[in-house]
Amino acid sequence: MLLFRGGYYTGRTVTGEPGAHSMGDVWVEGEAVSLLASREPVRVLRLARGPQRIGDESVLDLTDQIGRPVGGTVLWLGTNYRMVRPSLSDMLMTLRRGAQIVTAKDAAQLIFLAGVGPGSRVAEAGSGSGALTMVLANAVGPTGRVYSYDRRPEFLENARSNVARAGWGDRVTFRARDVAKDGWDESEFSSIVLDLAEPWEVLEASKSALAPGGYVATYTPTYNQLEHAVRRLREVGFSEVRASEIIERGIHVGDGGTRPEFEMLGHTGFLAAGRKVD
Repeated sequence: MLLFRGGYYTGRTVTGEPGAHSMGDVWVEGEAVSLLASREPVRVLRLARGPQRIGDESVLDLTDQIGRPVGGTVLWLGTNYRMVRPSLSDMLMTLRRGAQIVTAKDAAQLIFLAGVGPGSRVAEAGSGSGALTMVLANAVGPTGRVYSYDRRPEFLENARSNVARAGWGDRVTFRARDVAKDGWDESEFSSIVLDLAEPWEVLEASKSALAPGGYVATYTPTYNQLEHAVRRLREVGFSEVRASEIIERGIHVGDGGTRPEFEMLGHTGFLAAGRKVD
């Protein structure tokens, strides 16, 4: 399961963009809603008029919630659910999956390695299911831009749907393009993130497409791929080249019996990064 701790959307607009609510905030038709209840899975749906089917369980009509304050409750199947705007974690855990996704522990580190922040202009190769695209869109904020490329139309369609569902469609441009073969069709990126089987094939073109001081980061599952990627980063002339792996181990906290969990989220992928200096 993909776990992303925290990450609540910030700010509020009246265009349906998700955001942590404040006093006097009200629901707007079309925005995303998270239904929360103790010991129940999070359910994310669009606030719309009329009954909506939720999985195979039942239907729920939220019409009367439009215009009401955010944070109220609704009764569904005998349980009171709190209605809040979704966190990034909610969106990622409920996205429609197609391709394998980048886990949260790796996605967070990729944001750091690639220097992604508010206002960044970011290129992503390998849209997949759109999980990493959503993390990037969250990081760049409303003043930034993400360009997401994939050579497979079905992946682009699924990623576009997931990003739109999160309310970030206006932050992301999707393009059908094999960047390993055809290179980039944009330039002056502040960051480039490569989730590809052979990222080394794109590194020379990526250096040309980066603005001075920009970063490129790669995500690969095997040692051989990592070695090849890092070797090519050095050959192309990137500076500050580094490689890492993130291992996540939970802690079981008990009164007088705190210890590491027996199971942990171990190897998922290797991360590498470099910076364009000259």
